Amino acid sequence: QVQLVESGGGSVRTGGSLTLSCVVSEHTYRSWSMAWFRQAPGKEREGVAFIRKDGDTNYADSVKGRFTISQNNAKPTAYLQMNSLKPEGTATYYCAFGDGGVEKWGDTDEYHYWGPGTQVTVTS
Repeated sequence: QVQLVESGGGSVRTGGSLTLSCVVSEHTYRSWSMAWFRQAPGKEREGVAFIRKDGDTNYADSVKGRFTISQNNAKPTAYLQMNSLKPEGTATYYCAFGDGGVEKWGDTDEYHYWGPGTQVTVTS
């Protein structure tokens, strides 16, 4: 059974940095896609960053230049390096895992598996 385990959340002051990790286990995909989403209280879940096994990446406009997604293909692991964090970045961050055919990376329906989420709090 595919399981996603996230780590690295926490509390940081404005301008600080955090790195999130997501490890995937027991999958059978030859090619895959991984993404980070976030959801703040009262808001919809939104795509933050995306990476495909072949290295293709995408970012939400709001995080371009500050966040970097990377991966380790040996055991699918996605990292999200978050720099220059802002208070509006406060949310629960979720890792998502799907096959290599993801087309609309910011669409939650594209992903088959989700992690339980990790909280990121940015204080001013």
